[in-house]
Amino acid sequence: MVGTDRGGGGMAELMVDYITSLDGFGSAEGWPGLWGMGGPEYYELLRVDAERDYIVLLGTRTYRLFAEFARTGAEDMAELTARPKIVFSRSLDEPLEWANTRLVAADAVEAVRELKRGESDLRTIGSPSLCRSLLQAGLVDRFRVVVFPVVNGATGADRLYDGWPDVVMESTSIRVLDGRLVLYEAVPVVVDGPPDGGGAGTA
Repeated sequence: MVGTDRGGGGMAELMVDYITSLDGFGSAEGWPGLWGMGGPEYYELLRVDAERDYIVLLGTRTYRLFAEFARTGAEDMAELTARPKIVFSRSLDEPLEWANTRLVAADAVEAVRELKRGESDLRTIGSPSLCRSLLQAGLVDRFRVVVFPVVNGATGADRLYDGWPDVVMESTSIRVLDGRLVLYEAVPVVVDGPPDGGGAGTA
């Protein structure tokens, strides 16, 4: 069982932050952003988040997607553009186009372990491969997901949990936003397999 590593007594917290369809896709081809289901309570959550001090962590693919949104104006990226960001990549080169982004080509796990010894909280956005590596290393303190009430069996993209180990989520908060979105927060604990005495479920 792997808990979280507080980085040698550091103060920083790392949160993995996802939005997903009910079947675990991060996006879906042809669907609008947020599956067209954002509402006042969800946007208020984003507004409150925008007032908090944290550094955003990104993988290469997510960086390229969001940097393109910022360049073209296809999405409102003003808050993310202004926020400090770190992209972990061995294929990108400096100077980076997206403002306030630092490139780290070193091992992401070791770099994040060092960052957690600081005082600035850390959050991922998208970046499933990066999130998986940080989770397996025991570096994730908090997991937050907003589940949208849609199944994307035909059009889903970016499967978020593929390759994850088994994880027990120690729930800390469950809320319903706008009468349809489920906000779930937990402390993730990586386990070696089913708990002792666990049997097969019944259908």
